[in-house]
Amino acid sequence: MKKVKILSVFVLALISGFWACEKDDICIDGDTPLLVIRFYDIDNPTELKTVPSLRIIGVGQNTTVTTITDRSTLDSISIPLKVSEDTTGFYFIKNSSDVEEEDSEGNTVTLEGGDVDTLYFNYTRKDKFISRACGYIANFENLESDLEAEAENWIKDIEIISPLVENSTEAHVKIFH
Repeated sequence: MKKVKILSVFVLALISGFWACEKDDICIDGDTPLLVIRFYDIDNPTELKTVPSLRIIGVGQNTTVTTITDRSTLDSISIPLKVSEDTTGFYFIKNSSDVEEEDSEGNTVTLEGGDVDTLYFNYTRKDKFISRACGYIANFENLESDLEAEAENWIKDIEIISPLVENSTEAHVKIFH
């Protein structure tokens, strides 16, 4: 009888131990989607057109976005939107280069050269639960664009193809230049 009790306690402890273990989850699909932008020729709107030496810097940031190669010539890009705000702004710089100038004290400083346009994207964030391992991601709905008007914008027109950003595989925005 004593052996049965000991065996029962052992089996009960073993079963409890298995129930207490968590399943090892691996997050595969847990990335917030990037905004996909394609650049088109303003004179021939069905033709893709590369942007030479493109640099993109987030408004209020000191660094370039890391999802594209800086100062490369591209016809498509994927950039991140802020998940904690309903607006994200970017400086789109065509023909980006370093320009050295002297400041008022005679020191040489490096400034950004090229054609700079400021573009804001406005949206509604929608959190989506993926899994215990991944947690939540943000999708973006009601996407709109707002180009700051300047004397000579290199960006001539913007078309929102898909106001819902829930994947990074299809284009959401067309920029004509």
